[in-house]
Amino acid sequence: MAKKELKIEDMSIHQDAMAMLAKAKADGVETAWDRLQQQTPHCNFGEGGVCCRNCVMGPCRISKKGPLGVCGANEDVIVARNFGRFVAGGAAGHSDHGRDCIEALEAVVEGKTDDYSLKDPDKLVRVAAELGIKTDGRDVMDVGRELVELFFADFGSRRKEVSFVCRVPERRRELWKRLGIMPRGVDREIAEMMHRTHMGCDNDAPNTMLHAARTCLADGWGGSMIATEISDMLFGTPSPNPSKVNLGVLKEDHVNILVHGHNPIVSEIILEAVNNPELVALARKQGAEGINLAGLCCTGNELMMRQGIPMAGNHLMTELAIVTGAVELIIVDYQCIMPSLVQVGNCYHTRIVTTADKAKFTGAEHYKFTMQNAREQAEKLVRLAIELYTKRNPDRVEIPAEPVDIMTGFSNEAVLQALGGSLTPLIDAIKAGKIRGVVGIVGCNNPKFKHDYCNVTLARELIKKDILVLVTGCVTTALGKVGLLMPDAKSEAGAGLQEVCGALGVPPVLHVGSCVDNARILQLCALIANELGVDISDLPVGASSPEWYSEKAAAIGTYAVASGIYTHLGLPPNITGSKVVTDIALSGLDELVGACFVVEPDPVKAAELLDARIQQKREALGIG
Repeated sequence: MAKKELKIEDMSIHQDAMAMLAKAKADGVETAWDRLQQQTPHCNFGEGGVCCRNCVMGPCRISKKGPLGVCGANEDVIVARNFGRFVAGGAAGHSDHGRDCIEALEAVVEGKTDDYSLKDPDKLVRVAAELGIKTDGRDVMDVGRELVELFFADFGSRRKEVSFVCRVPERRRELWKRLGIMPRGVDREIAEMMHRTHMGCDNDAPNTMLHAARTCLADGWGGSMIATEISDMLFGTPSPNPSKVNLGVLKEDHVNILVHGHNPIVSEIILEAVNNPELVALARKQGAEGINLAGLCCTGNELMMRQGIPMAGNHLMTELAIVTGAVELIIVDYQCIMPSLVQVGNCYHTRIVTTADKAKFTGAEHYKFTMQNAREQAEKLVRLAIELYTKRNPDRVEIPAEPVDIMTGFSNEAVLQALGGSLTPLIDAIKAGKIRGVVGIVGCNNPKFKHDYCNVTLARELIKKDILVLVTGCVTTALGKVGLLMPDAKSEAGAGLQEVCGALGVPPVLHVGSCVDNARILQLCALIANELGVDISDLPVGASSPEWYSEKAAAIGTYAVASGIYTHLGLPPNITGSKVVTDIALSGLDELVGACFVVEPDPVKAAELLDARIQQKREALGIG
């Protein structure tokens, strides 16, 4: 039977996306939506997580006819193994980003680079002191060298716990010790997960799931938190600033360069090159009015929150940005970059350039960036973009929207500053019910959902209920495009949240960074819990990833739950083939760690579930 053709209006809620989907079809360009149609229906064994490829006695798949793999593993063991390896991949991604940041900081404090410097040395000293490093009377670079060694040790295997566990409420730390899930070292937990899931090792599903939690905690309170804090030290701690979002940020009369991926080490130096007067003059000589830099996905978030650079789109907008015909160059680092960008770029004049040896793409050009050659490479790439501008076909250019204003850059430091330097006003607002709770909406896009419908609808439903929303990553672009990241959006909030936002001059949805910056949300929850003398699991807070797709999102959700935060997912991970593992995720974890996952594709129903959980926590605290 022929598959029903998906209508463009069913693919996305955004006008710029729909316009480019229509143009892509007219131009004969294949997108993620087309490939999803080609790949469905999906394999039921894969979706349930009951296919095992961990040795060559298989691959084995579990069914009523064959309830055991060749080695004797049942569905519970196989699903738990697969989930463990899935989140280990996610933890490795975000934490390896953190390792790159440590190496960058090391080059700066040891004087091995002229291309980078400390933009916020005060934060370096503040974090070092928090982690027990002596700072009084010492040179900041000397302190930095000791901090680098401490952070490198957090990736090793000789520690009892990662350094930032000092931020975790005491009750939570004791719980982790009791359950045997205290994160000891990022690489140790990931390596142990790979070992445990080898044939003949951990064949007890609940035990494997506990180590999955430990692996993810090492990411959230280790690798990701390190990445966030070092990025602030190197590039500046974000504070509220204006920016713009959607494909309208592209400029028809400018050389357009997009940065894409996750690591600000590359994108920050590209920004410097874009502002080089010599290169701007060269662009004008070639007929352009100037050079325009914009972001995609998390690299875009990093630049936007610190430098105000506009955001062109999120995950499912990356191909469509090329379809505008106005993009000369996309410079990528790693993670969430579709290999299809090379093919889509070949349909126009757009070139894709890779910068990291760990993320090469067939058909893309590779310019390796190091701490010593970054500025030189950045300038070469801007020159390449200017050259490509001369090859642009004006007849194929269509920029489909006017950009939307947003307010960005709400680091924890900025939030505290807005509150007068103390959490007391926020806590008082929560106690009074003006802010009934806080939910972090994070993560990706998935073409299985109407693009950004769930992200936007959930946020709107929550702020109506006086629930403050924090956003990171691709959700930021989604909510920015519909106006929720501006102070005027308080009109969509409930009376209590509206009053608080009006008094502070902030939106009801606060942008706190890229996906690694979910660590900011962890830290904020810990700060509030420590202030109140309770555990994180006692707070009226929640987390959600309505349209997630990646291993990293699963790792984020797992460390949120293990930290005590009730977490909603729009889709289940591939665990439904095991009732034992599914029950652990949806209820068993609640008994162990005081939080659990809930799966609900309908964002209105998801808002009701989060609201009910928040009300339950408020009543338990005596503020219901």
